[in-house]
Amino acid sequence: MIKKDRQSIRESDRQVDTVAKALTILNCFSASEPELSLKTLSEKTGLYKSRIMRLCGTLSAQGFLVKTSRATYELGPRVMILGKVYEKAHSLLNSAGPILDKLVSATEESAAIFMRDGMNRFCIMQKIGPASLRFSVSEGDPLPLHAGAPGKVLLAWAPENIREQCLHDQDLKKFTSKTITNPKGLEQELDSVCLKGYAISEGEVVHGAVSLAAPIYDHESNVNYAIHLGGPAQRLTPARLEEILPLLMDAARRLSFFEGA
Repeated sequence: MIKKDRQSIRESDRQVDTVAKALTILNCFSASEPELSLKTLSEKTGLYKSRIMRLCGTLSAQGFLVKTSRATYELGPRVMILGKVYEKAHSLLNSAGPILDKLVSATEESAAIFMRDGMNRFCIMQKIGPASLRFSVSEGDPLPLHAGAPGKVLLAWAPENIREQCLHDQDLKKFTSKTITNPKGLEQELDSVCLKGYAISEGEVVHGAVSLAAPIYDHESNVNYAIHLGGPAQRLTPARLEEILPLLMDAARRLSFFEGA
């Protein structure tokens, strides 16, 4: 009886490991890498090609992956269906579109919603401004927390363990000469963001790009999302930022209302 129980536990552990490895494969795909070969998946996951091939076969059979004519893989329709289910169930995504549209119309700059996930941030919704010169991001691509206005907002209000982990990271990536990589300087910047209630950055991730961001609170005053306005420095001057800041803060308040704040 004990031997059978042990075998059952080992089999259960193997099944859990298989699910984890399959999810690891799915997490390799992004907006910048929508199509991946077995070789690339092996390099990203550290798994043998033979195991990746078996897992990809199962994921393809269930509709989570599609094998292309180039012997590569891309995400399948089941992923889109689940994404639509998530979007429909999530009140913030349902309400954010019209609010971002209004913000873009009022400011003529691009607006976006960013979400924190672990030590990264992701753009989950974006509305592009009408100007020919503009900055945009790829929805779903991981971006840093320590650089850029939306990242600093999400890091400033992040749980203590996330904030401390970032502040103790000795290898914070320097994207430009204006990226804050000194832990002490970053801590002071985050304290300033909390005090002001918003963040501004210029050229911290991309040269010449200015961004303005504010927190979106939930019913427990937690911040998992930030609303963002961005554009080129020649348009978003300090005087112009002062003009559009109230519009951004009002949009943040309305989105926080939909989150239960």
